Amino acid sequence: MLIWYVLGLLIVVGLGLLLYWLLVVTEGVYLGRRPVVWMYDLTAHRYDGIKQFDVDAERFLVIRPLLDRLAEWPAPLVLDVATGTGRLPTFLLDEPTFNGRVIGLDASARMLSHARPKLSVYHQRANLVQQIAEDLPFAGDVFDAVTCLEALEFFPDDTVAAREMVRVLRPGGTLLVTRRRGWEAKTFVGRYRDQEAFTAFLLSLGLTAVETRLWQIEYDLVFARKPEIIKE
Repeated sequence: MLIWYVLGLLIVVGLGLLLYWLLVVTEGVYLGRRPVVWMYDLTAHRYDGIKQFDVDAERFLVIRPLLDRLAEWPAPLVLDVATGTGRLPTFLLDEPTFNGRVIGLDASARMLSHARPKLSVYHQRANLVQQIAEDLPFAGDVFDAVTCLEALEFFPDDTVAAREMVRVLRPGGTLLVTRRRGWEAKTFVGRYRDQEAFTAFLLSLGLTAVETRLWQIEYDLVFARKPEIIKE
């Protein structure tokens, strides 16, 4: 009798851990796109509170290095993929030295509904688009920078999404993405890449000047550049 009780308890614990991994750690990515979008829709109203963004850290570690790379463009156009509640566009447009425009793209309608009020004060300098990352609705070689923070590992196909970001990035432009790190990252079966593998992944997409910077406990910031076209 005790054996059956212990066995049942182990099964319950095992199922609980499996559900935690499927729904919390990997945010439903192994269940398909719809569960992922549904969970972001569900938590959109609490997202900023959950993240508790540090304004100074965001500006110093993310925005300033990005602005340095955008300095050569007089009025840069930036695409923020998986923009969520408009985190990066808000911080970027708040910078007095940024004279460009930002388009925020996300698959979650509710995330965008929370981003819209924050970005409305910037009028035509900020736009929001509901679309998936694997099929960006833009022509090639358009954006001076493409950013994607804390999201690449949650796309159904991260390789296709990354290729799309490179496609719409103009020659000489900057790609800024994040690499999941730490023990939880290693549970993303078939998706985890260590720093060396992630660098090789970006290089395989035709990017150069890959630079990895420490950012959070769970994420590195990774900058890369799309080579300029050399005219003969």
